[in-house]
Amino acid sequence: MDKIEKMLDFLKSKIDISPETGIILGSGLGSLGEKIENPTYIDYKDIDGFPVSTAPGHKGRFIVGTISGRPVICMQGRFHFYEGYDMKDIVLPVRLMHLLGVKNLIVTNAAGGINKDFNVGDLMLINDHINFMGTNVLIGKNDERFGVRFPDMSYAYNPDLRALAKKCAEAVGVEVKDGVYIGCTGPSYETPAEIRAFRVLGADAVGMSTVPEVIAANHCKMRVLAFSLISNMASGILDQTLTEEEVLEAGRKKAEEMQKLIIKIIGELPNV
Repeated sequence: MDKIEKMLDFLKSKIDISPETGIILGSGLGSLGEKIENPTYIDYKDIDGFPVSTAPGHKGRFIVGTISGRPVICMQGRFHFYEGYDMKDIVLPVRLMHLLGVKNLIVTNAAGGINKDFNVGDLMLINDHINFMGTNVLIGKNDERFGVRFPDMSYAYNPDLRALAKKCAEAVGVEVKDGVYIGCTGPSYETPAEIRAFRVLGADAVGMSTVPEVIAANHCKMRVLAFSLISNMASGILDQTLTEEEVLEAGRKKAEEMQKLIIKIIGELPNV
């Protein structure tokens, strides 16, 4: 906690607003950060003891400013278990956001489509998740300053925010699918047999992030809204190999549509 408080003091010394909404941008989706008005940029490497992004397409910095007149803090780049980070490092930014006063967390990721009714480029509003990472970020001694020992996950993805997202999507003419995200460790893509098993489990999309951050956010009583960009169809669905270039290119193509939707949602968020 002493380390976190030092990081918190550093962030507060760099900004002059109190963000109410946090945004985590996934692979290929970092361009939303460029839409933030009156931005202050804080590189992760300048925060003593803070992790540094190594995943392709992740710039590795916070941006603090406003979107639709609302104060936000945005992560251009997240951390993944496959990078070798401890789970507590992965969710460190979420806990810092909580201590900064953030009440809403919008999470995005690039994911592989498991649902055969999905297509590359679809936006999926996450309604639930399956933790297939083999661990949980809350394992270990609980810090009551963040939350209770056994947080409820019945509404991990806030129903009111999901309803608002669907309303905003209709208003701006963006189609969104609805589905369950399954989080795996990576970095290898899943096998066709694993994808068939995940479909039986009820998963619609698969990725290597999001689940730890959402668990930590719920532990902190933050309201969570999350989207997956279906950047590729998962292994075995199409007769082709999977590449990170495909993921990043799908993000670039869909970036403008996702930006339009998230900007609209932030402008419509109720005060909390």
